[in-house]
Amino acid sequence: MVRRIVFLGTPEASVPPLHALHEAGFDIPLVVTRADTRRRRRGGAEPSPVKAAALELGIEVSHDVDDALAVGADLGVVVAFGQIIKPHVIEALAMVNIHLSLLPRWRGAAPVERAILAGDPITGVCLMEVAEGLDTGGVYCRAETPIDPRETAGELRDRLVTMGTEVLVEALSNGLGPSESQDGEPSWAHKITTADLALDWERPAVELHRIVRLGNAHTEFRGGRFKIWNAHLLDTDDADPGRLMVVEGGVRVATGSGALDLIEVQPAGKARMAASAWANGAQPSTDDRLGP
Repeated sequence: MVRRIVFLGTPEASVPPLHALHEAGFDIPLVVTRADTRRRRRGGAEPSPVKAAALELGIEVSHDVDDALAVGADLGVVVAFGQIIKPHVIEALAMVNIHLSLLPRWRGAAPVERAILAGDPITGVCLMEVAEGLDTGGVYCRAETPIDPRETAGELRDRLVTMGTEVLVEALSNGLGPSESQDGEPSWAHKITTADLALDWERPAVELHRIVRLGNAHTEFRGGRFKIWNAHLLDTDDADPGRLMVVEGGVRVATGSGALDLIEVQPAGKARMAASAWANGAQPSTDDRLGP
């Protein structure tokens, strides 16, 4: 039975599993996370969200993965750690990882975002064993959930973290049992780049809406960077992709198929704002359009 755990994690998404394991009564002698980072020009170094949470719980923190081998743990639990775990550590200490996809689909750094971009109808979480290959370990258990076509990447990630936390605690409380090899052709969740978030108005509205749901989707307006933070799909026909239309106080942009109703935008050098407020100030004309 697993009782003594080393926890390895870094971002805010790693905090709920840490809290849940602590509340479930598991002994966590050590948390491993990245070193403090200097986030502001003249500010001091800031701890990762996991380090801050661990210190509040009175748990010792290290920035060296090798220290996981020195506390007599039964298991390492990895949640969005963000660092390479060297083979000698994996060989010496069994580890499990919460992965936010239904493996072998979307192995890699951005499974939530890639599932949305691909239009996957379902996704889920896997509790898997950590192996040397990228997300190649056997799976102990999994849980599925539908993806709401209006759901943002942040909303979906939060739901999956909650699901993964429940799966983790239940599995460790009842005993892991044997893992099963991943079955099927893998797909790869490469890190999202700025190019992935660029809006090409020749593409169908349904595809552009998926990009908007990731956050930081961008285009151009009057030569400046223009971000679209929220939009609704419209089933309309317009033969002029990128054309802006102000209709009954709303702002619509035509695409290769259908249109987007802009809800929240961010012009260059300004804060996020309602699209209607932006349109009132910018007064887009019939000659204005989005895109280069």
